[in-house]
Amino acid sequence: MRPHLTMHVLDAATGRPASGVAVVLTDEGGAEIARGETDADGRAGLGPARLAAGTYELAFATGAYFAARGVAAFHPRVRVTFALADEADGSPRHHHVPLLLSPFSYTTYRGS
Repeated sequence: MRPHLTMHVLDAATGRPASGVAVVLTDEGGAEIARGETDADGRAGLGPARLAAGTYELAFATGAYFAARGVAAFHPRVRVTFALADEADGSPRHHHVPLLLSPFSYTTYRGS
């Protein structure tokens, strides 16, 4: 079964998946829900089988990722705050958070 929340991190400077990026999922109050690390394809799935609708944050350890590769980076951590919602009928909606990285910038969006 696919996790309720997935992410995909790509290193735009190299054009390759960003493997080994540590990521932490927290709720609106800052309580940790789950943690993990991107796999060889830059992907990770976090959280319980279902997260309640609400506001959450993903914190990606981008500084450590770049430091491990000997690359100076401007953002030591990327925090993505997002609102999770259910489908109109109340069923859970899968949420996907892509993150495109470079040493000095990042972009994210709601994926599918």
